[in-house]
Amino acid sequence: MALTGLEIYKQLPKKNCGECGTPTCLAFAMNLAAGKASLDSCPYVSDAAREALNAAAAPPIAKVVLGTGTAAVEMGDETELFRHDKRFYHETAIAIQVSDNLSNEELMAKVAAINELQFDRVGQHYTIQAIAIRHDADDPNAFQAAVAAVAAATRLNLILMANDAAVLKTAVAGVADRKPLLYAATAANYEAMTTLAKEFNCPLAVYGNGLEELAGLVDKIVALGCKQLVLDPGARETSRAVADFTQIRRLAIKKRFRSFGYPIIALTTAGDPLAEILQATNYISKYASLVVLRTAAKEHLLPLLSWRQNLYTDPQVPIRVEEKLNEIGAVNENSPVYVTTNFSLTYYSVEGEIESTKIPSYLLSVDTDGLSVLTAYADGKFEAEKIAGVMKKVGLENKVKHRRIIIPGAVAVLKGKLEDLTGWEVLVGPREASGIVAFARANLAS
Repeated sequence: MALTGLEIYKQLPKKNCGECGTPTCLAFAMNLAAGKASLDSCPYVSDAAREALNAAAAPPIAKVVLGTGTAAVEMGDETELFRHDKRFYHETAIAIQVSDNLSNEELMAKVAAINELQFDRVGQHYTIQAIAIRHDADDPNAFQAAVAAVAAATRLNLILMANDAAVLKTAVAGVADRKPLLYAATAANYEAMTTLAKEFNCPLAVYGNGLEELAGLVDKIVALGCKQLVLDPGARETSRAVADFTQIRRLAIKKRFRSFGYPIIALTTAGDPLAEILQATNYISKYASLVVLRTAAKEHLLPLLSWRQNLYTDPQVPIRVEEKLNEIGAVNENSPVYVTTNFSLTYYSVEGEIESTKIPSYLLSVDTDGLSVLTAYADGKFEAEKIAGVMKKVGLENKVKHRRIIIPGAVAVLKGKLEDLTGWEVLVGPREASGIVAFARANLAS
């Protein structure tokens, strides 16, 4: 049972020094009870109190690491049910599944395609994190060969999926240094699987047929000394899985139920790739820390990765680009100059449309604290004085010999004042980025 804030407060030094980042020890105790603070933040807590408060100081969902080095993925270590309360920190890891039933040529072709799953969108780099190798072949040696081949062909993290601990052991021995996730401990094999995970110091997935069985299995495995766990409650129908994931997260965070205080793994089952992506989207939205898919098509995965990126962005801190004069194409002294805000989505939408005009251009991004054009204007952060100041700051008059600048149509009201402040001719562009190509053809064509 988790300690209450008042119970924790009794163990604290009661100095009210503020060095922990909160003004009073009572406030710190309340944050600690809610899983929103670390006991390490208090420099004066005694060893005896530290030992007594270990359970309260631990995060409601343990941090589990898949892999090693720069490719390692941190899962769990979350404190919130809802993103608007406080951001989610460790974005869902995506894995693509392959089978040891494939021929070597088929397997290598699929791994090569998975390695190419890299995307750049609105200034963000998207990728997947792991390859899951499933033991489907009749020959147990096929699994070891498949794992070795995949490991040699990729630097992505590995998930080894086999129910037989003996089969899994022969495969993990060759890749133990990469700390793969072992899938899965069940009611029938948990002792052997736990021994294997401890021997090779690898994280272990725990599969239970429902929440009650899962909780019991976790308690048994933790008692055996294995705590790097990932939970699979067994449901494969989407609505049932989402309900189970939500219950696990709620009990871990609100009730501090330690048996469910671990990351969740979800396996998609839909036969149609688009239905599978929809299923994965639900799992990412409802607390899965790791999703294992079968489809590896770029056109299927990009929407999923975009959704993941949006979900794990801090809702209180807009994504923004740097305030500067950006060059699009081989610009020269005659190139047109556009201006926009530094809100990432706005900037990259405008940039893409300018590229489509095939006219080398400058794009001036003005720091508006990451707000879009109309929002920034309404908040007084995208005004004629601000734009004029940034034009001077970047030395725009030294970049082009003309004196014309294009502002978004949504802030056409800035035209007169900006002309008075700068002496430049101000052209009012389209209200939407999608109108830039037509605007350029009508007004900028030589």
